[in-house]
Amino acid sequence: MMPDILQDLGYLALGSRLKRLAERLQADATQIFEQNCFITQPSHFPLLAALDRYGPLTVSEAVSALGVSQPAVTRSLVGLVDMGLAETMVSETDRRQKTISLTEAGTSAVARMKRDVWPHVARAAEEMAAGPDGSLLDQIARIEAALDTKSMPDRARDGHAIIEYSDDLAGAFYDINAEWISDMFTLEPNDIAILSNPKELIIDKGGQILFVSTGGLGIVGTCALMPVKDGHFELTKMGVLKSARGRKSGEFLLAKALERARAMEMNSLYLLTNRKCAAAIHLYEKLGFEHDATMLDTYGQRYDRCDVAMSYPLEKLTA
Repeated sequence: MMPDILQDLGYLALGSRLKRLAERLQADATQIFEQNCFITQPSHFPLLAALDRYGPLTVSEAVSALGVSQPAVTRSLVGLVDMGLAETMVSETDRRQKTISLTEAGTSAVARMKRDVWPHVARAAEEMAAGPDGSLLDQIARIEAALDTKSMPDRARDGHAIIEYSDDLAGAFYDINAEWISDMFTLEPNDIAILSNPKELIIDKGGQILFVSTGGLGIVGTCALMPVKDGHFELTKMGVLKSARGRKSGEFLLAKALERARAMEMNSLYLLTNRKCAAAIHLYEKLGFEHDATMLDTYGQRYDRCDVAMSYPLEKLTA
């Protein structure tokens, strides 16, 4: 049996999965209507229900009530008019507007739908949507309200996402770190070794490399959880491109790296830095790192520039 790609893709395919579900539900609803000798389609239902509940509507009012485009309302209207269930007339108050109303046959058909079909469709849908996480309708309403507050394009542009390491990102790992190191210090032999061989020195030894992608800019930052020995790990090679600073990409990346660290088997997690990196040190402190003279004595000699070492409390690491 083939895997379900939309299910596997999770939230990335939310719109496509909801569309597939809607099409499946509408196909089933069509069968129910046909079994009850109705020739209407599920796409006609919202306009029929609005006309029944609110009475005659202008096209603009129908667009507002249904929350869809004018062409969508027009398509439904044409179908209902062809079936003799709805009619239009020029509005008395605005002759540029058409008023839509149910015909006598439409009123009779809706009355029978409300009696023989709609209650059973609603009950079947409610049974399927029942679950421990609250009403599905409430969840849909929250999504709709969230979209009203901020659109999907705005959210995609403004937010951050974590990207896993792949071989094609080795160059980005090198370039991002080389930029900030060269800007403040000098690339040292240990820098060059790690940046030139990330898969061999980090991934293949059980470590991880993460990237942060910022909407509209792409990949702008990276960091690594590098195994040292005996369950000790170094948070290293963390940097964000100058072009992306000020958007809290580094804070997002560090928080996700710590989440990942807590899911790994570690005896300690430390980092090495320099007092000149005041903004970075402040961020490390904010997210829970503590200054550690022992780690400085043990590992600080790896870099000429290192005069600060910090470690993440073990109780937080294993929580």
